[in-house]
Amino acid sequence: MTQPDRPLDPDLRPGRGAGSRDSGRYERLVRVDEADGWDIPEEAPVLRTFVTEERPRSAITYQASPDLPFDRSINPYRGCEHGCIYCFARPSHAWLGLSPGLDFETRLVARPTLPEVLADELRKPRYEVAPLAIGTNTDPYQPVEKARGIMRGCLEVLRDFRHPVAIVTKGTLIERDVDILADMASQGLARVGISVTTLDPVISRRMEPRAPSPARRLATIRRLTEAGVPVRVMASPMVPALTDPELEKILEAGAEAGADAASWIMLRLPMEVAELWQEWLAEHYPDRAGRIMGHLRDMHGGEVYSSKWFTRMRGEGPYAELVDRRFRRAARALGLDRKTAPLRCDLFAPPPRAGDQLSLF
Repeated sequence: MTQPDRPLDPDLRPGRGAGSRDSGRYERLVRVDEADGWDIPEEAPVLRTFVTEERPRSAITYQASPDLPFDRSINPYRGCEHGCIYCFARPSHAWLGLSPGLDFETRLVARPTLPEVLADELRKPRYEVAPLAIGTNTDPYQPVEKARGIMRGCLEVLRDFRHPVAIVTKGTLIERDVDILADMASQGLARVGISVTTLDPVISRRMEPRAPSPARRLATIRRLTEAGVPVRVMASPMVPALTDPELEKILEAGAEAGADAASWIMLRLPMEVAELWQEWLAEHYPDRAGRIMGHLRDMHGGEVYSSKWFTRMRGEGPYAELVDRRFRRAARALGLDRKTAPLRCDLFAPPPRAGDQLSLF
C-alpha cells in the first residue's frame, strides 16, 4: 500500500512549518508522490504560496463557547502563511478539502469584499453591538495582507461605526494601521494582543517560520503602546519542556516594551495538529519529544489533547498548575495582573450614507 508523502523533502518546503500535506479528514482519497516508471530525472517543484479569493455572504461568525471572552469574530483570510506548526486553526482547512498541513500555509483564501459585507451587517436594525475579535483563527496581519489590505479595510469600517475591536496577531504589519488603532484606542474602542511564544530566535524560526522574530514583535508592542494603543503580551502557546522555562522572561520583556496586561495558554493539539506537531518534534527536537508529549498527556487525562471547556486552554494536573502559579506570580510582580478597562459599546453609531434621511435632533 502506498503511503502519503510524509515528510516532504525539507529542500522543497523552505520556510514552512509542517512537513507533510496529507489530505483533509473529510477526503476519501489520499494524495501521494509516486514515480511514473520512466528513467527520466524529475525535479519536484518548491512549494510556493497561492492565494485564491472568496466572496463571503456574511462577515461575522458567532460562537457560544463558555470559556472565551468574546461571542463574535471576523476572519479576513483562510489559512496562514506564518506557518506556525502548533496553530489550532489548521484543522479548519479540511473544510475546504485541503490539507491542514502544508496546504494551510501555502494555499490561502483571501476575502476581498469582507469590509463591505461587514458594513452591511453592522447596519442591520437588529444588530446588537459587542466587542468584535479578529485574529482568533488565522492572523489578519500575515504577509499577504501587505498587498491585499483587507484587514485595514475592516478597521476603517469599525472606526467609522465606532465599533469596539480586540485584535490578536504576531504580525508587525499592524504598525501600518497605528493611525486607525490610536484613534480608536483614544475612545476606548481598541485593544491588541501580541503573541510572543519564545524569546529564542532559533526555536521561533523552526516553530513559526514566517512570523516576525520575537525581538521584532516586542518592538511592535513598544510602537503601539507609544501611540496610546493598549497591548496585552500573550505567552501563547507555552510548550512544556521547550518554551515554558521562558515564561517569566517573556512577561518581563513584554512589560518593558509597554504591555499593560498578560495572558498565557498551554499548547493545544486538536485533530490533525497532534500528528503534525509530533512529526515536527521528530524532525527538530527528537531528544525532547517523549518528555514534551508526556507532559501533555499528563495534563489531558492520558490523551494528547482534551477539548473540555475551561481546561482545554491550560490543561489539568500538577504541571499545568505549576505553570499557572508561575504566571500569576510574575504577572503580579510586573503589574500585568491589573484588570483592563472594558471596550466601550455605547459609542456605536452607523455613519450616514449618501441619500440617507438625517435626523432633525
